[in-house]
Amino acid sequence: MSRIRSLIALFAAACATAWGTPPAAAAQQTTATPIKHFVYLMQGGRTFDNYFGTYPRADGFPAGTCQSLGTTSKSAACVKPFSLHGKAVPVLAAGRQLVATQIDGGKMDDFVSAYEQQNRDGTSAVGYYDRADLPTSWAAADQYVLFDHFFSDAAFGTVTNRSYWISGAGAPTSGERIPATGFGNQATIFDRLQAAGVSWKFYVQDYNPSHTFRTTVAGRTDDQATRVPVLDYARFIDDPRLRGHIVDLSEYYLDLERGTLPAVAYVATSGADERSARSIPTAQRLVQTMVNQLMVTRYWTSTAFFWSYEQAGGWYDHVPPPSTPTGALGLRVPALVVSAYARKGTVDHTQLDPTSALRFIETNWHLQPLAARDASAGDLSPAFDFAAAPRKPVLLPGVLSPVAAITEKAAVPPGTGAARLLYTITVTLSALALLAAAVTSLRRKGRAEPVPAAPSSTESAPSDSELSDSELSETALSEAAPSEVTPTIEVTEQAGAS
Repeated sequence: MSRIRSLIALFAAACATAWGTPPAAAAQQTTATPIKHFVYLMQGGRTFDNYFGTYPRADGFPAGTCQSLGTTSKSAACVKPFSLHGKAVPVLAAGRQLVATQIDGGKMDDFVSAYEQQNRDGTSAVGYYDRADLPTSWAAADQYVLFDHFFSDAAFGTVTNRSYWISGAGAPTSGERIPATGFGNQATIFDRLQAAGVSWKFYVQDYNPSHTFRTTVAGRTDDQATRVPVLDYARFIDDPRLRGHIVDLSEYYLDLERGTLPAVAYVATSGADERSARSIPTAQRLVQTMVNQLMVTRYWTSTAFFWSYEQAGGWYDHVPPPSTPTGALGLRVPALVVSAYARKGTVDHTQLDPTSALRFIETNWHLQPLAARDASAGDLSPAFDFAAAPRKPVLLPGVLSPVAAITEKAAVPPGTGAARLLYTITVTLSALALLAAAVTSLRRKGRAEPVPAAPSSTESAPSDSELSDSELSETALSEAAPSEVTPTIEVTEQAGAS
């Protein structure tokens, strides 16, 4: 497989060279590093252990991990981590109080029993995914940098965490409800970039310009405004100069082709947000496409593609949220960076959070910090080796679904010409390579486990932003279809749970 990937990369690079490169974008402000473009994709709720708990060399599941089945039961039974591969798993739908119960003051011992207290089955919380379901993410970790001490900025809340993502501070509101007047004058990284003349865009999957914080659905703020925090500020909606920077995700591929990729880009997904199990394959294809398209353009040697997850989402993680001078962080979440300067196959143990990316942007483009959190955040720069020459790209594999990978609306870049033809060639070759691997796996195992069906590009799990624990419980029950099966788990009887 590695030999096939190398051939694909060489072929793609040769084609890119033969067809030439797109015209250069407008000159940007001088940067402190060779990184001239920083792309940051934020996904839904997942923990590090849920995605990388079994990844080699990472701080994954401790030996003997076993979560108590319930505090109301006399049984000492507990649930060990188990694979979710091929299993239909309902959305966990974790509210603020449930997450607090799970953390249990840092004991991290009530991830399953917290659900029992709400008369819900929480055994899935200890489940995990691995390379079988996350081939793109795990391959990125193999070749680039995986962060295993990257934390969300708050233990709970899409609105809160996504506010930190762009402003370095929590939302200027109580709870998770966006005020009717929006977020007022709180500064964002886009204000800093705009003032400094540094180009920026916010790419939104399935973007609907008419849906902002002023839009309500069933009495609640529209979900797009929750996922895309820049739409919670009146100035970014009312000022045409600012609103023009908020575009559909399809513009990302056009920018790569036209040579107009901005210096800083933020990305928010919808149907590929990974909140639900069914959206994971779609998300893997999306990341694969976004990264591989970047790799075969002139931007590869000057770009860092970074992605992380907003919060835990009810999933288990064994590391207690750390305290900082600006307050406690949330639970660990997955985070990775792909770049020609990223250290190869590195697991970075530095304590970081989304405002660490803000700090990197501020330092790189000579901007002032937005708040105390980003000013004192962990440093992202050690993940790069700027003293070395930029590395050649290694294309990322995707889930074994060639037809879906080519036809999925969320994954296919628009446009025509060399970039689109190159995309078709690389995806087809990748699909063939994956098919060969699958055949080998089938011969070895005798059978293959099913992969959950991908959702449509507009399907998304419900946001937790404005729901109480009781409402989230009802949502989880409604999301669990009759055909979904309870995962087969290993249960042991012991005196206590770790």
